[in-house]
Amino acid sequence: MEMKKRINLELRNRAPEKVTELVLDNCRSSNGEIEGLNDSFKELEFLSMANVELTSLAKLPTLSKLRKLELSDNIISGGLEVLAERCPNLTYLNLSGNKIKDLGTVEALQNLKNLKSLDLFNCEITNLEDYRDSIFELLQQITYLDGFDQEDNEAPDSEDDDDEGDEEDDDEDEDEAGPPGEYEEEDDEDDGASELGEGEEEEEVGLSYLMKEEIQDEDDDDDYVEEGGDEEEEAEGIRGEKRKRDPEDEGEEEDD
Repeated sequence: MEMKKRINLELRNRAPEKVTELVLDNCRSSNGEIEGLNDSFKELEFLSMANVELTSLAKLPTLSKLRKLELSDNIISGGLEVLAERCPNLTYLNLSGNKIKDLGTVEALQNLKNLKSLDLFNCEITNLEDYRDSIFELLQQITYLDGFDQEDNEAPDSEDDDDEGDEEDDDEDEDEAGPPGEYEEEDDEDDGASELGEGEEEEEVGLSYLMKEEIQDEDDDDDYVEEGGDEEEEAEGIRGEKRKRDPEDEGEEEDD
């Protein structure tokens, strides 16, 4: 009872005409309705009434803009034709965990022309042979049944999430693209770096070349010293020979 009073107080304190999303899970309905939920919620697009002990949808208010309706874990066994009358623009309907047993009950959803996703998980109808094929054949407007399409591809979390994802991708593309100026600056930096790199290489080549020349000069100097030493030795040899010859020459002269 306290839960019901709290939910009713919340509904009364909010301006119904401005509400677009409303979650009333786990509150308790009375005679198939929740007090305070009425036709004044004209802008409502998402409504969740999971586990509220609903046995019928007969007292569901008219919600012409409602797109997503969560009715899981209730006691609904039929009367689904009301949905096409009160909520004609539904795209998503969750009836999992209810008392739906046969295809005749689901047939009433054919009038929901915009319905794309239907959830009947944990309903007795799922035990029927060829359950999935039968539902897709019966409700040709839907794309996803129990979260998967006919090719067993999983449904996206929500259409809103897909839209947000597309926006994020666009933003990422813009960030990656960047303004043209950034590319030009980066190119200039690359050119400067390449020029600097070439200059450094030239310096390295020049140093190595100079060092090589110095080494060659040193080798040439050593060769020169050695050559000079040989000449001196030859000169000294000649002088020695002269010294030896001179006394002999003198002796010859004396004999003469």
